[in-house]
Amino acid sequence: MPDEKTLEKMRQDWDERARENARHYVATGQTEWTDEAFFASGEQAIEEDIRTDMTNVCQGKDPKAMRVLEIGCGAGRLTRALAKMFGEVHAVDVSGEMVSRAKAAVADFPHAHVYQNNGCDLTVVPELEFDFAYSAIVFQHIPSREVIESYVREVNRLLRPGALFKFQVQGCTDLQTSADDTWLGVPFSDAQAVEMAWRSNFEPRYRHGAGEQYFWLWFFKKP
Repeated sequence: MPDEKTLEKMRQDWDERARENARHYVATGQTEWTDEAFFASGEQAIEEDIRTDMTNVCQGKDPKAMRVLEIGCGAGRLTRALAKMFGEVHAVDVSGEMVSRAKAAVADFPHAHVYQNNGCDLTVVPELEFDFAYSAIVFQHIPSREVIESYVREVNRLLRPGALFKFQVQGCTDLQTSADDTWLGVPFSDAQAVEMAWRSNFEPRYRHGAGEQYFWLWFFKKP
């Protein structure tokens, strides 16, 4: 189990950020977001991350027949866009303040479900089989590889065999990070990402952006 102090600090810091300016801390490109602009930015991200990659994401399934999982939903920017695309969405976040905002963001989507979790596992999510899991600009803020790997193992537990977990980690390995910094998270080298995949029963089929802030990983659950 990851360190309880780390998890508590993650929760406290993200609650504080949410109270201060939730949308800015989720998407730092603007200080003041309108509803329209904030959610449009989420739809644009989903266009770039998922609609350009449907072969890997959907594997021949109709998106409306898919159950998907989002890690680190924040204020629901991407959750709302996922709910427009997929048949069922389940999303988690460590911050209760963020979760309340995400729930409001998907209030018009009864097939979208948002939960506050403990920051490292998915025990709050119903024991269902998921067709795809996704996380963007989340693990870059987590100060512990143990926490991140816990999430990866938990995603593996819930995915159907062969399904994809597409997510980002911090790839800038020359960063000076600390265990109590919940903004600048722990980095992964390409080798560390690959090792984490195999330990967690994933095949690390594709990777893009090693050495960069947005290091994308395509982990496919092994049969």
